[in-house]
Amino acid sequence: VKASNPLSFSLQAKMSKPVQARRLEGIDKNIWVEFVKLAATYSKVNLGQGFPDFPAPDFLTEAFTRALSGGNHMLHQYTRAFGHPPLVKVLAQFFEKLLGRDLDPMTNVMVTVGAYQALFCCFQALVDEGDEVIIIEPFFDCYEPMVKMAGGIPVFVPLRPNPPKDGKLMSSADWQLDPAELASKFSERTKAIVLNSPNNPLGKVFSRRELGLIAELCVKHDVLCISDEVYEWLVYDGKQHIRIASLQGMWDRTVIIGSAGKTFSATGWKVGWVVGPNRLLQHLRTVHQNSVYHCATIAQEAVAQGFQRELMLYGKPESYFVQLPKELQQKRDWLVQSLDGVGMKPIVPEGTYFLVADISQFKSDVPDVPNSDEPYDYRFAKWMVKNKGLAAIPLSAFYSEAHKNNYTNFIRFCFAKEEATLKAANDILQKWKQEKTS
Repeated sequence: VKASNPLSFSLQAKMSKPVQARRLEGIDKNIWVEFVKLAATYSKVNLGQGFPDFPAPDFLTEAFTRALSGGNHMLHQYTRAFGHPPLVKVLAQFFEKLLGRDLDPMTNVMVTVGAYQALFCCFQALVDEGDEVIIIEPFFDCYEPMVKMAGGIPVFVPLRPNPPKDGKLMSSADWQLDPAELASKFSERTKAIVLNSPNNPLGKVFSRRELGLIAELCVKHDVLCISDEVYEWLVYDGKQHIRIASLQGMWDRTVIIGSAGKTFSATGWKVGWVVGPNRLLQHLRTVHQNSVYHCATIAQEAVAQGFQRELMLYGKPESYFVQLPKELQQKRDWLVQSLDGVGMKPIVPEGTYFLVADISQFKSDVPDVPNSDEPYDYRFAKWMVKNKGLAAIPLSAFYSEAHKNNYTNFIRFCFAKEEATLKAANDILQKWKQEKTS
């Protein structure tokens, strides 16, 4: 009998060991994969994803071109792993002004591959197996899976809507934390709270009173604060963005996260940063050096020049940080008017790129799907992009599994778009309204 070849057996044998790491269980689904594909396939107008379709400012793109084509060939090579020296230096100068404290660019600032990597570094560096992390709902969707990947346990507390009695449109300020409910989530197991102000998806800008309440609980329970402030310059109607790290007792326990993508309308550059005390940032540096190690040098150089310009123009009318929110507030108001005119009740945002609209009045438009447990807002958003060519994102995607069924009557639109894009969206909505009334 011919002996079987042991090598051929080993080549054909399938692995019986599990391939997937346990930390990935239950976090494989991602709303953006599905809805970006739908928008690419069907949409005439995409108000789903949060990126501007207008150009970044000339001074920024010119700085990039200079860095790319100038004589300094070292800008094509590695720079300092934790941040290009000109960028961390100017960020330290800028945040000294904003926070009213001295900062060391080498220890109090770290540059990351967008705010997304900054968040990943925070959770990996600061959250341990079994630690609880409080997340305020609705929340940017990556917070929950990132906490779980670190071995942490997400604990959710919702902003509760309190509609005005006078028939006015609701504002994002009308969505508030219940102080007793928030306090009940803090315990000896709580390691951190994630704060996102201005908040994506709601556009809420947390007030000094609300931030004071969070700060008091953090100090009382010795809890860290991961403060996602990527929309810090995008606040409207004379509102003020208050940095929780500036409140008493909070500097030593807060990591501030920022984004050049949102600050300078250049989301594809993926330049972000963290600002905070060295006692926290030293651990973030360990994660950073063992993951991406380094961020693109030329993009950092251009962002540094952008910040140098803004530092000189700080508070002046010609500052981009003054001009951009004025332009976006106008775009917000156009979209509010368009949506309100067709019966989608917008919640007027105090900040960010986004507004949420109530779609309760459209249930008769969207056919039921038999035996489907998909929430109404998901069905509506899919039906709207396929049948009307307008892309938006279901709000329940920004809630935990336990709470998402309470918030299925809303969708999120992005208004950081060209005037022509918003006009095209309005045309779709007006045509839809005519079809409904005819």
